[in-house]
Amino acid sequence: MLSLGTPYVPLHRLPGALLDGDRTLAGIVVTELRVPRLVLALIAGACLGAAGLVLQEALRNPLAVPEMLGVSSGAALGVAAPLVLAVSIPAAAQPVLAIGGAALGGGLTLLAAGLGRSPSAVLLTGAAVAAALQAALLVLMVMADQLDLQLIYRYLLGSLSARTWDDVTGLWPWLLVAAPALVLCAPVLSVLRLGDEDAEALGVRVHRARFAALAIAVLLIAPVTAVCGPVAWVGFLAPHLARRLNPSADAVRWLPWAAAWGAVVVTVADVPARLALAPVETPVGAWTSLFGVPVGVALLRSGKRRPRIPQSAAGSEAERSEQPEAGFEAAYIEPSGVEPSQRPGRRGHGEMSEGAGPSGTRLPADGATTSEETK
Repeated sequence: MLSLGTPYVPLHRLPGALLDGDRTLAGIVVTELRVPRLVLALIAGACLGAAGLVLQEALRNPLAVPEMLGVSSGAALGVAAPLVLAVSIPAAAQPVLAIGGAALGGGLTLLAAGLGRSPSAVLLTGAAVAAALQAALLVLMVMADQLDLQLIYRYLLGSLSARTWDDVTGLWPWLLVAAPALVLCAPVLSVLRLGDEDAEALGVRVHRARFAALAIAVLLIAPVTAVCGPVAWVGFLAPHLARRLNPSADAVRWLPWAAAWGAVVVTVADVPARLALAPVETPVGAWTSLFGVPVGVALLRSGKRRPRIPQSAAGSEAERSEQPEAGFEAAYIEPSGVEPSQRPGRRGHGEMSEGAGPSGTRLPADGATTSEETK
């Protein structure tokens, strides 16, 4: 990936280009443009993949993604508003504005859904909040001039173009805060998957746990959105790929795999973003959406197994399997000294009456003798 592009750098010259630094054109392109872009793609994808898993596990819904909860739209609104309103903001303050916008969008979602009492209500309310925030972004785009409009348009699609080491270093303080919180949150997510009542029975405060999960997702998404824009579908694809790799695991084991798959998705999508329409670069978010929709549908369809039997039906079926079928005798242990012809009849519904043989013939009562014995 470091070799592709203009100028093309052969693989055998990459070590020399990395060591040369700013002494040659290839060294400048590789070390100052392509390497920070690759590192930023890995970090952004890992953060979005981990955040998507946190939201899906906290809400127990595989469709819970940052784009559907107002988090990504709020972060984009926080960054785009000062640009359109001609407010001078230093680059270091942009993640703060993104975090404020993401927290606003996510907080409105939880508050409007009744403090997160119902996961399905949170998801539906989040879609409405995200639509409202996107409408606000459209208003800003109408107010912007031609130059700002192009910048906002590319930003809203998610782009890694012209990113440098300054953008990468600006993410580290936020990652140092979010990473420990993410590790501490993972075991709680495994408990939340059991359901609200079971989680509360195990001592988890469900409402606070969901607020904490949302806060961690905001810390992971907002700084990345401030630098790259909202890169869509990564937070949806990465958790599903992680679950597909190990379906029987829990959130603790899925978390590193979701981060790894997110990094892979963004890094791979950045290759056609750079080269498909060269020399014009396309936003990486357009390619994640283009590939994410069919892959996501395929994962959801392949994840549907045969329909699960409800507990009531499963229980009745198990009881039926334990009972002998009609027309057959149950297993009978013969007492010593009793002839097979002297077996007692079965009682109950659809069974033989006392003294009736298997073919409907009468058996002699106790103490009676047959005609053959009399002879």
